[in-house]
Amino acid sequence: MTLLPIAGRREVLRHLRIAAARRRRYLAAAVAAIVAESALGLAPPLAIGWLTQAIADHRGAAALIAPIGLLVGAALGGTLTAWTSSVLLARTLLPELARLREDVVNAALDLPLDEVEAGDIGDLVSRVSGDVESVTEAAEHSLGAFLVAVLAILSTLGGLAALDYRFALAGLLAVPVQAHALRWYLRTSAPIYAAGRIADGARTAALLGAFTALPTVRAFRLAERQLALVEATSKAAVDQELRATRASTRFYGRLNLAEFVGLGAILLVGFVLVRDHAVTIGAATTAALFFAGLFEPINVVLGTFDNLQRACAGLARLVGIANRTTAPGAVSDIPPRPELVARHVDFGYPGGPDVLHDITLRLSPGQHVAVTGASGCGKSTLATLLAGIRQPRRGQITLAGTDLADLDPTTRQRAIALVAQEPHVFAGTIADNLRLATPATADAALQAALDAVGAGWVGLLDDGIHTRVGAGAHLLSPAQAQQLALARVLLLDPPIVLMDEATAEADSDASRQLDAAAAAVLRGRAALVIAHRLSQAVTADQIIVLDAGRIVERGTHHELLATGGRYAQLWQAWSSGDRIPPFV
Repeated sequence: MTLLPIAGRREVLRHLRIAAARRRRYLAAAVAAIVAESALGLAPPLAIGWLTQAIADHRGAAALIAPIGLLVGAALGGTLTAWTSSVLLARTLLPELARLREDVVNAALDLPLDEVEAGDIGDLVSRVSGDVESVTEAAEHSLGAFLVAVLAILSTLGGLAALDYRFALAGLLAVPVQAHALRWYLRTSAPIYAAGRIADGARTAALLGAFTALPTVRAFRLAERQLALVEATSKAAVDQELRATRASTRFYGRLNLAEFVGLGAILLVGFVLVRDHAVTIGAATTAALFFAGLFEPINVVLGTFDNLQRACAGLARLVGIANRTTAPGAVSDIPPRPELVARHVDFGYPGGPDVLHDITLRLSPGQHVAVTGASGCGKSTLATLLAGIRQPRRGQITLAGTDLADLDPTTRQRAIALVAQEPHVFAGTIADNLRLATPATADAALQAALDAVGAGWVGLLDDGIHTRVGAGAHLLSPAQAQQLALARVLLLDPPIVLMDEATAEADSDASRQLDAAAAAVLRGRAALVIAHRLSQAVTADQIIVLDAGRIVERGTHHELLATGGRYAQLWQAWSSGDRIPPFV
C-alpha cells in the first residue's frame, strides 16, 4: 500500500509553532497558572516537615496553627490554579484542534483522486478518524496533565535544593537511571507507535474492502480470502499494540529502580545530616516527602507520555494531509463561453496500464457531444479527466487555451460541472443539497430550479424543500437524486456540463423525466453526455464511439449509421430490444 504523505519532524514542529503563536496569550497565562499550581504543591511537604519539627521540639498547640493554615491555603489556592490552568489550556488547545480538523477534512476532500486511490482509502479514513481521536484525547486530557507534572517535578527539585544542596545531589542520583530509561523509551516507542498507526490504517482498509465489496465477495466466494486478509492486518495491528505494551512495561521497571536509588540516597543523606546537626528532623522529613512526591508526577508523565507519543504519530499523519493542499492555479480568468479541448490524451489508474489511448476531442460553446460504447470502454473515466478530477498521463486538456492543471480550482469548478452517474445525496434537507452549489440562494430560486428539471414530487412532501433526506431520513430514488444534481447545475450555471447520466430503463417514466430534465439543463451550454441509452445520442451534434479506451468512430447519428461500423451495430442491437448488455 502506498501511503498518503506523512509530515516530518520539522514540518510538525513548524505547525505547532504557528499554532502556539496564534494562541500565545492564552498559552502564557496557562503556563503561569500551572507554575503557580506546581509551587503550591510544595506546601504540604513543607507543612508536614514544619509539624514534625514542632513535635520534635515539644512545642505547644499554638505552633500547629501556622502549618495547618499553610495546608488549608495551599489546598484552596491549588484548587483555584488547577481550575484556571485547565480553562486556559482548553482555550489554547481546543480552537487549534478544531482548526486542524477542518484543515484535514478540507485537504482530504481536495486531494487528487488518483493520489487517494494510490494511497488506499483505508489510510485516509484511519487518519480522519483514529488519528484525529488520538490527537483530541491528548489535547483534551493528556497534555495538560503532562505539563502540570513536568513543572511539579522541576519545582520539587528546586525545593530540595533550597532545603540543602546535598539533598538535591542525593536526589540527582536517580537522574542518570531515569535519563537512560527515557532515552531508551523515546527511541524504542516512537517508531512502534508510528508503525501502529500505519497498521491500523491497513486494518481499516481491509475492513472497508470487505464491506464495500460484499456482493462481489459473496458472488465469487472470496469470503475466506477476505477474512484471511482482515485477520492478517488485525494481527499486525495487535502485534504493534503488544510491542508498545512490552516497551512501556520495561520502561516502568527501570523507573522503579530510579525511585529506589533516589529515595534511598535521600534517606541516607538525611540520616547523616541530622546526626551531624547540619539540618533539622523537619527538613529531612520535608526532603523525603519532596522526593516521594515526585513519584506521582513522574508516573503521570509516563502515563500520559504513551498518549502523547500516539498523538505525535497521529499528528504527523494529519499534518501530512493538512499541508498537502492543492496549490491555487495561476489562471483564474476565462471567457464566458470557453472551449474545452483534449489532445492526444492517455490515462491509466495508479499502478495499472493505460485505459484511455490517444483521446482527442473538442467541445465548442453550445455544442453537444455524446459518448457511447460498451461497458468498461472508459466513458466515465473520460468524463472525470475532462472535469479535471484526474490528470492525464500524457497529452493535454485545456479550457480556453489554458491547461486544466494551471487553472484556479474554483474557476475550473464553476466553468465545468460534472453530473455523476450515481450522485450522492447528502444528509440534510433538500434545500441544503441544492445550496451546495450556491450557498446564498433564496428558497424561491431553489424551487424554480426544481421546477425546471421536473422535480414536482418535492412539492408533495410534507416539508417541501425543507424535507430531510439522505442517511436516516427520507430516501430518494436514483432518478430523484439525479434531478437534485441537475437542479444544482442550473443553480451553478456553468458554461460546460459533463453528464454521466444515471441509467434508467428505456421508455420508463424515470428515463423520460431524466431526458426532459437533462434537455432543460443543457440548453444553451456546451455539453458532453455519456450516453447509457442510445436515445440520448440521436440528437447530439457529434457522437464519439469508444472501444477499449480508443475513439473508433465519430460523427452524427445518420453519418455513423451510414458507415455501418461499431455504432451501427450498437444501434441495431438497441433497436431490436437487446439493449442492456452492450450499454450498461
